[in-house]
Amino acid sequence: VQLVESGGGSVQAGGSLRLSCTASAYAVAYYCQAWFRQTPGQERERVATIDTDGTTSYADSVKDRFTISRDRSANTVYLQMDKLRPEDTAMYYCASELACAFEFGDWGQGTQVTVS
Repeated sequence: VQLVESGGGSVQAGGSLRLSCTASAYAVAYYCQAWFRQTPGQERERVATIDTDGTTSYADSVKDRFTISRDRSANTVYLQMDKLRPEDTAMYYCASELACAFEFGDWGQGTQVTVS
């Protein structure tokens, strides 16, 4: 396993969670890292990305509420989720690829986020 997520859980609407994704086989700083989410019966949605130069991008649905960041010393990528809504309920996955424009090839096992 190369990517391991943690930090999911249950929270009330308006609350916050921070997801972590730690890579074991390579340095996250040299890859595009992304967070995706998926609910049963729905297509996977890219939530946020952070490129090798630190450039970030967000889905419109999470803009101004979620923040993606990277800690090189911990080799970990984070997703800070604030002002959570019930519609943010999903399985969240981190992914890694050489470039953000490529199809992501490395995936974590996912962590469940439930907002009530």
